[in-house]
Amino acid sequence: MFSQFDLHERLLKAVAELKFTEPTPVQVEAIPPALAGRDLRVTAQTGSGKTAAFVLPLLHRLIGPAQPRANIRALILLPTRELAQQTLKQVERFAQFTFIKAALITGGEDFKVQAAMLRKAPDILVGTPGRLLEHLNAGHLALNAVEVLVLDEADRMLDMGFAEDVERLCGECAGRQQTLLFSATTGGAALREIIGKVLKDPLHLMVNNVAELSANTRQQIITADHSAHKEQLVQWLLANETYRKAIVFTNTRAMADRVYGHLVALEHKAFVLHGDKDQKDRKFAIERLKQGGAKILVATDVAARGLDIDGLDLVINFDLPHSGDEYVHRVGRTGRAGGEGLAISLICHGDWNRMSSIERYLKQQFERRVIKTLQGSYSGPKKVKASGKAAGSKKKKVEKKTAAKAPAKRKPAAKPLASADGLAPLKKR
Repeated sequence: MFSQFDLHERLLKAVAELKFTEPTPVQVEAIPPALAGRDLRVTAQTGSGKTAAFVLPLLHRLIGPAQPRANIRALILLPTRELAQQTLKQVERFAQFTFIKAALITGGEDFKVQAAMLRKAPDILVGTPGRLLEHLNAGHLALNAVEVLVLDEADRMLDMGFAEDVERLCGECAGRQQTLLFSATTGGAALREIIGKVLKDPLHLMVNNVAELSANTRQQIITADHSAHKEQLVQWLLANETYRKAIVFTNTRAMADRVYGHLVALEHKAFVLHGDKDQKDRKFAIERLKQGGAKILVATDVAARGLDIDGLDLVINFDLPHSGDEYVHRVGRTGRAGGEGLAISLICHGDWNRMSSIERYLKQQFERRVIKTLQGSYSGPKKVKASGKAAGSKKKKVEKKTAAKAPAKRKPAAKPLASADGLAPLKKR
């Protein structure tokens, strides 16, 4: 029960109102040290309750009687607009019985309206690095009174090229008393560098390892001959699988638009989401999916982080992501909060090695699946057999080499065994 934590009674009232009962593992691990004021570096799977794990201790620290607001007291940095909007809603839900006010700063919104809002100095500011820096450079934003800094999905922010922006914003919060860094993956050298610069004597919590990130989701691959074949497979899957809501991921905006167009032509209730869409369209697409006005979202990786959509139980990777971390985040949109999910990746000839590296990264092997009515000619790498002439030539070379090395007055060395092509055969997958 959440009553095990030393949280303010107004926060416990909100938790009860929201029907939160048992805390998740990451909340059990992170909330007590966060309440004690420790800097934290937390790795936990998507859908594990990370947001509440930092929002509740943050609100507990800031809670108090109503008073005029003069400074921003907490800053929450996130990589995408959609994740920032979702986090703001969570903050407002948990703060509903307090006097704490939060505000949102992301791209795609009116700059002057945001500047006016910043003059009111909300207690908590939620935002993306790029737009926050624009306001900082324009003189609209003062962060010198920030007490708590939260970096959520920190690895993704760095992957998106925000390293310098994040460092600059952290530097503006020089007087902070606590820093909390959360991510779903362990990240790389860039993340370790940021951790070394912005965290002070942090407590490292790894609630889930990478191999557990998709434990509730079945993972399958279907081989395809080319892009047009993939389109046929997507259409078949969306017409024949049992699901409530689905996301189809592509690597490019152009392909997202193409797949979306085909689905609409087939009278599917679908929306498309990518970086070329303005903020109004992006909000509308997500809200329609959440409310059930659409069953399918076609998206680039802008939708791979943080989106929590109830009933999303099917993810299709039209294009395979470029890394194991991105695969984890895409698949993490389904199988959330203990629910079951299905993730299907469509694999062409050029995708096989990348798919194999993702399997090794996750220490898992994906289920191979065939749709008989759409089975193509490509089914994965095959063993290469050398011709008889080539095999004979190889054999002669081996014999000649062995004979040359044999010492005088001794029996000839035994002929070594060689495969037809001199190479170890590829293992079956």
